[in-house]
Amino acid sequence: MIGVEAFRIIGGRKLVGEIKVDGSKNSSLPIFMATLIEKGVYILKNVPNLRDIKTAIELLTSLGLRVENINEHTYRITNSGLTTLTAEYEIVKKMRASFLAMGGILAHAGKCKVSLPGGCNIGPRPVDLHLKGFETLGVKYKIDHGYVEATAKHGLRGGNIILDMPSVGATENIIMAATKANGTTIIENAAREPEIEDLCHFLNKMGAKIQGAGTSKITIEGVKKMTPCEHTIISDRVVAATYIVLSILFDGDIIVKGVDKEHLNGFLIKLEEMGLKYEISGNNMRILSNLNELSPINVKTMPHPGFPTDVQAPMMTLLSLIKGISEVNETIFENRFMHVPELNRMGAKIDINGDSATIIGVKELYSADVMASDLRAGAALILAALKAKGSTVVNRIYHVDRGYEAFDKKLKKLGADIERIKVEI
Repeated sequence: MIGVEAFRIIGGRKLVGEIKVDGSKNSSLPIFMATLIEKGVYILKNVPNLRDIKTAIELLTSLGLRVENINEHTYRITNSGLTTLTAEYEIVKKMRASFLAMGGILAHAGKCKVSLPGGCNIGPRPVDLHLKGFETLGVKYKIDHGYVEATAKHGLRGGNIILDMPSVGATENIIMAATKANGTTIIENAAREPEIEDLCHFLNKMGAKIQGAGTSKITIEGVKKMTPCEHTIISDRVVAATYIVLSILFDGDIIVKGVDKEHLNGFLIKLEEMGLKYEISGNNMRILSNLNELSPINVKTMPHPGFPTDVQAPMMTLLSLIKGISEVNETIFENRFMHVPELNRMGAKIDINGDSATIIGVKELYSADVMASDLRAGAALILAALKAKGSTVVNRIYHVDRGYEAFDKKLKKLGADIERIKVEI
């Protein structure tokens, strides 16, 4: 038996107040890895304090960088040169984004040894697209005992890369390596996520020459030298969407602060289709509709700018309480319905058929002991528990701590009855 943390939530309480969106985890992580590229001192602001950020710091430190927390959300990263070119399994296994160190180390040193990654159990996410891209840049590699050993013997060189799918990680990794390649690199079918735009903005501040970020064609003209810079991380659009769902569940009594509307278009379009009315003033969003006024919809997850797969699980909690029949089609990850049996334990009526889920709306949810299988599933179960009658225990919340900063403390400020406890499993 081992002890793990869980949330005990007494649901059904009215939540009122304001909740602020933190900096983007999925933007911070590649930017942290990009500090490997060039020696010097970096200042990164609006960094969320999360388990994954701690893992990124552990990885950078293991490679010889110095990372200092200047204040709650600001870090100083000093790269005085890498003391090793190996990203060890014991760190990389904790977080898939650790594999992004490969692009940074290759740009810095032209060779590296990086463990194959870990992360949430939401289906296979192979790194072959990363490796094919690196090959085009002149990198030779072999996979041995769980590590990728890579060398650009004659230096990194530009090339034309067409990704088989718009992989966010592959796009980011290739961009980082290409910044210091000799010549021009063109990435076709590139991912278009805001986090990629933020990474490119950061790199361009350093002196990189990148065009087309946010489009499916990104052009990188390699440079010989870059200069460290100061940068403020964008807000987290997935956290924002989760908090917006929370506000909808409680009839708009929660104002969500720090919303970037442009980053949420695919999500907001679906809310409008449900009949939701809202207003955004500056970066603050207020819900103007009640939960019982909304209609069922069909949702299909797509690469950005479509409906984000990371919002699918919280959205399913919402749809479970909307009268009528909704459908969710998951096209990105094949194991991303692992929260469904847990929601059904709480009284939801969801039926899975392959990559589709049919949701029959119910009047209310009920308490139960449930298990978070991954980060976004955990968020979905917490939202459900806040609405459910009785006491719910959400187990394995270490997943949630990877992506939501102080979620329990923020919910308490809104009036939630939530407690972090230890349970034996």
